[in-house]
Amino acid sequence: MVKPFWILGIDVAVQNRVGSSEYGLYSSIFSFAILLNIVLDFGITNYNNRNIAQHAHMLKRYFSGIFNVKLILAIVYLAATLLFGLVIGYDGRVFWLLFILGINQVLASMILYLRSNITGLHLFKTEGILSVMDRVIMIGLCSALLWSGYFGGRFEIEWFAYAQFWAYFITVIVAFILVYLKAKFYRIKIDLVLFRIILKQSLPFALLVLLMSFYYRLDAVMIERLLPDGRMQAGIYAKSYKLFEGFNMFGFLFAGLLLPIFSKMLKNKESVAKLVKTAFNLVFVPSIAAAVVCVLYATEIMDFLFNEEVAEAAEVFPILMISFVGVALTYIYGTLLTANGSLKLLNVVSLIGLVVNFVSNWVMIPIYGAWGAAVATLLTQFFVILAQIVITKSVFEMKYEFGFILKQIVLVGVGIVVSVNSISYFSDFRIHAVAIIAFFGMLMVLLGLVKKEDVLKLLKKG
Repeated sequence: MVKPFWILGIDVAVQNRVGSSEYGLYSSIFSFAILLNIVLDFGITNYNNRNIAQHAHMLKRYFSGIFNVKLILAIVYLAATLLFGLVIGYDGRVFWLLFILGINQVLASMILYLRSNITGLHLFKTEGILSVMDRVIMIGLCSALLWSGYFGGRFEIEWFAYAQFWAYFITVIVAFILVYLKAKFYRIKIDLVLFRIILKQSLPFALLVLLMSFYYRLDAVMIERLLPDGRMQAGIYAKSYKLFEGFNMFGFLFAGLLLPIFSKMLKNKESVAKLVKTAFNLVFVPSIAAAVVCVLYATEIMDFLFNEEVAEAAEVFPILMISFVGVALTYIYGTLLTANGSLKLLNVVSLIGLVVNFVSNWVMIPIYGAWGAAVATLLTQFFVILAQIVITKSVFEMKYEFGFILKQIVLVGVGIVVSVNSISYFSDFRIHAVAIIAFFGMLMVLLGLVKKEDVLKLLKKG
């Protein structure tokens, strides 16, 4: 509940207050700051999550070494990001904003690393609190800046970045204390031997992070750089991206739950086929329902959220939400392949996905603007998920079950037909949206796609 409120209540309010051009500038710089996250993280977080889940006693031994490595990488990341920012022409106010957002990325990465220790220990309630702490603090700070009346309705995009800084900083302190209490040991010393071991073992994860960061974030940067009205178009794209990113948070949290569970099951040589099927249904059905709602009511949703460029955003929004179905499923299959250590295969898929994304953006953005970037995202995400499904079936020798596939086709077909033909019975799109989601949920149960005992087993493993 916290993260959707952050996006729909605060993030949207900030964009409405500062306007599409200013927020478009912020969005493109934010995406640029994320591109070099490979240097900042080097795959350490995913590696650590998997390692601690399988060997919880290693926390005390590795905590100091890994945390100190993260500090070194943070310095390298900031230097590289600012240097590349200067190369592509960022200066003055824009360069300062890049610097603040770079610092924020460092803090956000630290939070993810510290949370990975908590998740690896299967302390999911504690991890859940940490996962929303920064957003809760930001909601408080931004609410005061937006609606206190003290600033007379004025809001600068830099304030948004400053609020993020303080929220991340406080969360890092709290998370560090919690992990320290579990590890019971920390020293400020650079262990060069451990440094080399960690970087060598994390290299496949690092490459995966690099490739995924690029094909997820290139669009906003390329829109701002390739078009004469790049900031405005980037702002329109950011509006459409808002709900996409909001739904993506649920997938990310689901992956955080699945990674240690998959890792432990694979270590114990347990079959993951049934869990994969349960997870697929729990992710696929809601994502399809959300996509249907967003396609049918794109204009209404954009008009409900934003004050400007509603029609333009409504053209981009449904394309992104259809692509979200593919993104959501990667949190299952990509997570399973990561837990299995199949990084080489994942990296090959991600590299091809990056090429598809870059070429599609390069061709389509100059012609179609933000809409072209959305289509590029759609092509990329569906290529990636289809490749991951095929690889997963091959690696784990899972069969393609005709009955299961047929049920999914029936669910999608019946759900779309009923959703489209029931529009005239509802005067308020929000009520119809809830009805559509409920109907898809009912179909899922009637078709026997999700059983109560399977969900309980998943929760028990978590």
